[in-house]
Amino acid sequence: MPLSVVSTSGNSGMVGPVRSITIGRHCKPAVLASGLMRKQTLVGVDTGGTFTDIVALELGPKGRRLRQCKVLSSPADPSAPILEGLKKLGLAELALQMIHGTTVATNAVLEAKGARVAYVTSEGFADVLSLGRQEREHVYQLRQPEMLPPVPEDLCLEVSTRITADGQVLNRASDDELRQLKERLESLDVEAVAINLLFSFLKPDEEQRIASLLADRWFVSCSSAVLPEVREYERGIATWLNASVGPVISGYLERLQNRLPGTRIAVMQSAGTTIAADQAAAQSVRLLLSGPAGGLAAARSIGIQTGNAQLMSFDMGGTSTDVSLLNGEIPLTSQGRLGRWPLSIPSVDIHTIGAGGGSVARVDRAGMLLVGPESAGASPGPACYGQGGTQATVTDANLLLGRIPANTLLGGYMPLDYSAAEQVISKLARDMGCEPREAALGILRLANEHMARALRVISVERGYDPADYALLCFGGAGGLHACELAELLNMKRIILPTAAGVLSAVGMLVSEPGRELSQAVLAPLLDLSDTGIARRFTELEAEAGTQLANEGYPVESLRFRRQLELRYKGQSATIGVDWVPGGTHGELFHQAHEKVSGLRLPQEIELVNIRLGARAQSSLESLNISLENAASQQKTTVQMPGVSDQVPLIDRPALPAGETLPGPLLLTEPSATSWVKPGWTVTADRWGNLHLHLSASSQQ
Repeated sequence: MPLSVVSTSGNSGMVGPVRSITIGRHCKPAVLASGLMRKQTLVGVDTGGTFTDIVALELGPKGRRLRQCKVLSSPADPSAPILEGLKKLGLAELALQMIHGTTVATNAVLEAKGARVAYVTSEGFADVLSLGRQEREHVYQLRQPEMLPPVPEDLCLEVSTRITADGQVLNRASDDELRQLKERLESLDVEAVAINLLFSFLKPDEEQRIASLLADRWFVSCSSAVLPEVREYERGIATWLNASVGPVISGYLERLQNRLPGTRIAVMQSAGTTIAADQAAAQSVRLLLSGPAGGLAAARSIGIQTGNAQLMSFDMGGTSTDVSLLNGEIPLTSQGRLGRWPLSIPSVDIHTIGAGGGSVARVDRAGMLLVGPESAGASPGPACYGQGGTQATVTDANLLLGRIPANTLLGGYMPLDYSAAEQVISKLARDMGCEPREAALGILRLANEHMARALRVISVERGYDPADYALLCFGGAGGLHACELAELLNMKRIILPTAAGVLSAVGMLVSEPGRELSQAVLAPLLDLSDTGIARRFTELEAEAGTQLANEGYPVESLRFRRQLELRYKGQSATIGVDWVPGGTHGELFHQAHEKVSGLRLPQEIELVNIRLGARAQSSLESLNISLENAASQQKTTVQMPGVSDQVPLIDRPALPAGETLPGPLLLTEPSATSWVKPGWTVTADRWGNLHLHLSASSQQ
């Protein structure tokens, strides 16, 4: 039986009646009967800086339907838009199964609104977080801006416990010393404690001993549990981040759970897997890239569906744009960053810039046009939202140029204010000394250049040719910029997926429950046997199995990916290669290093860490979405500024599968609008994904 899907509301671009669509592959009965799929309704939630996207897959005896809704986000109370969206979908009173991608942890770090944390470490190492790596953001600036340490000096405390590099305990803090530590912490009025003892990843017992004394009073984060790896600074930062956002995440999820009694909540992790809400707070540092991970889960599924393993994903929302490069699998990295801080927790390998539909355009004192990174956000939002915005944004420019139809309903219910957009663009044009249309085009060209530069970072700068990839565009604004971006990068293929405007929320539905675990080794690769490495992986597999079994997933159903993090002796950065017994891992590392840097060195290879990825079965195996009972193609045309001919305005779900149409076209759907430029053709496949190709004449 197909899964019938009904779109009831959406974002900018909703024109015409509601359409039904079908998910072609349904959940396996075994999955429905156990673990994640016990509930009758599965909900995906993606909380962004501007919009909160909600999709609901209803499972019932009379059919199965997917509905979608967009609601303006509320930074003050991120749960409020979720409740509002569920009410719009008629689901507020039901017991649900929810998979939630959240920016709560991310915002707490970027806005420095986490908990007040005390940092406990070995004697003589209290300054590690302050010293850092001595990296300078502004290399050539004579006077470097003051950089406050993550933890103030008076909150960095030392204990006499000392562990050696081979895991031996040289000294153990006495019970009296630890009681004095607790008394000191009570006087400092802290909310959480981060414990990072030297070489604790080799001997976690001492951290656990201290934690057991403090856990009745504070949220406690141990480095041996958060990141049991070498690199004291990176491990300390991860432990501090976990302690800082842990109480925030715990409080948020508790409030959300109380408002949704009977709903089982799972949270998207930075690695693109889910974790039960009751376990998420203890590993809150793993939620820092929660939102973007949902989009990559969906991108992987669409790549499988359409036979396009090589994809460059482009997710443009209201506040920011996330880009990534996929070669069949979701790319992960353990060398990312969040703001100033290194992020050594395995996370989706994305590049994020402050460019979105809400990016503010302005003129500097020299008369130069600037776009972003400042965003109008959800409140007041772009001027065209009609909520008091007074600055020109990318969305206002798209509306003025007709790329967003003036009669669009934001979120399916909020009309856009064309006159407000015209007013702020006209003011900007006067400052620039040009016509409003020229100013709007300038805004879009500059925004496109910023986004194209981001795409080059994850492709050209890593040795990949964008022309070899298809550009997968999603997010509420992705389809409006797809053609220009492809042309800037010499790309000839674009995919606009079904439900593109809420694709990150849809991706929650195909995400897999999982864990990312690691263990430090730091030894020459040639000195290690396959048996010894296999034993280490077996230990991690048992740990992952226990954690996932607590969520209801049988150990025998788990899949594992085993990786070695390798480097040339003397290097700091590592490269991961998949491990198989008897494999030529040294040669694989040489090849990978040569691809990244152009060099193959004769140095000894070191194994720094082993990493294990554990995966349980996802709620849905694929996103095979196809049209059902589509209405006849609308023949409406609109006049767009700067385009000589009338441009067809088509309700996207009405496009018949297999028919190819030439641009220019405006395609509307419940959650987004897409602009197909002249010189491009568009064809809908049987799942409703749009495939755009640059015509041969345009390539000359």
